[in-house]
Amino acid sequence: MPWLWRVTMDGEMTDTDYDYRDDTPGDATGDYDLEERQALRRVVGLSTELQDVTEVEYRQLRLERVVLVGVWTGGTQAEAENSLAELARLAETAGSEVLDALIQRRSKPDPATYIGSGKAKDLRDIVHAVGADTVICDGELAPGQLRQLEEVVKVKVVDRTALILDIFAQHASSKEGKAQVELAQLQYLMPRLRGWGDSLSRQVGGRAANGVGIGGRGPGETKIEIDRRRINSRMAKLRREIAGMKTARDVKRSRRVSHRVPSVVLAGYTNAGKSSLLNRLTDAGVLVENALFATLDPTVRRSHTADGREFTLADTVGFVRHLPTQLIEAFRSTLEEVAEADLILHVVDASDADPEAQISAVRAVLIDIEATHVLERLVFNKIDAAEPDTLMRLRGLAPDALFVSARTGEGIAELRSIVDALLPRPDVEVDVLVPYNRGDLVARMHQDAEVLSTEHTPEGTRLHARVDAGLAATLGTFAVPA
Repeated sequence: MPWLWRVTMDGEMTDTDYDYRDDTPGDATGDYDLEERQALRRVVGLSTELQDVTEVEYRQLRLERVVLVGVWTGGTQAEAENSLAELARLAETAGSEVLDALIQRRSKPDPATYIGSGKAKDLRDIVHAVGADTVICDGELAPGQLRQLEEVVKVKVVDRTALILDIFAQHASSKEGKAQVELAQLQYLMPRLRGWGDSLSRQVGGRAANGVGIGGRGPGETKIEIDRRRINSRMAKLRREIAGMKTARDVKRSRRVSHRVPSVVLAGYTNAGKSSLLNRLTDAGVLVENALFATLDPTVRRSHTADGREFTLADTVGFVRHLPTQLIEAFRSTLEEVAEADLILHVVDASDADPEAQISAVRAVLIDIEATHVLERLVFNKIDAAEPDTLMRLRGLAPDALFVSARTGEGIAELRSIVDALLPRPDVEVDVLVPYNRGDLVARMHQDAEVLSTEHTPEGTRLHARVDAGLAATLGTFAVPA
């Protein structure tokens, strides 16, 4: 079926610039309407009315009033609207009030203004009509696209990447988390530096920057060059700080590895319920909030299997569709916890409108951080809030997945059993008689080994256990002859 396009000289397609012709008689698709493809259409139900700004601690008193804009280039309309619905939740998390949401069908975003010059003017009229002060675009825009769209709509324009970075900046609490977010923001800012008016060409030299004035001017750096130099210096300092913090984490991790403590990581989409699961499994008491990116700093807790083997359970930062590459790079030292785990519990929100897209987005990040070699088990959480038809579809999609509810406790016992079965076991079987004055070895065996039987004799404690090779060598002198 041929598509016939007519394009104007400036490359923009208008409502009368093309038609669709079908050579097959009676084909209903011949009535495909250009207006449906090119018009900015409102997405129903995406406005937010925030009644109590104190209910979430990171909300600002002055909420930005925003209009969302998305470009639908592929996939189904439902997928495009789900992406915009997620953008609305991100905007609300950042402390904004969503007034309207618009979507445009295009083969690809306009290279100049993202949605085309004509539709940009329509967007300007809508922004002024609803009283918005910000436009948020559902994608990462080039610096030129941001600037040209701002010039048309006459309000601030930000893209999805800037929005996510802003949320991370609000939520970061630890020193390392703040440094990682600031580094990501500076990496995003560098190619987008721009000046206003004559400030781009203004040069200073000598003492002119200190206000000396006449006689103090001379060849020097432009304002934007000074900004770039300062940002590069700050980025270098942040990288050194993060490298130092990574060293401390590596020391802790190496201690766990030397003691052969298996590690389990909770990874998954943001707001999938990872922190709730961590609390349910370990009584960790970490922050649980129905908000995107409530957890930025990894939390590691010790836990035990039913037979007494110790392991660590780590909660990690949530992922999202189109997670900014700057964040992946900045948080790489933190995400190494995932790549070096023995088991990944991939937590998915079963009540989400598109859980399959969540799985794809998370696995894309796992590829980026080189964690695909780690054993992964899908865990569908929030089954108490999911539709029965959705659960049936997901069971067919992933027959080996676990279905749990961190809120009600349903399925948690089965999850514990699966973790017990999938964790690596010590592979050296020993039968030793440990003197009573070496209680430290007995304690270490109960902590790091799989003790099969214990017997107290007059000579000491006799243990039959499975241990790792290092501990087996230490226990060699206490082996019971066969």
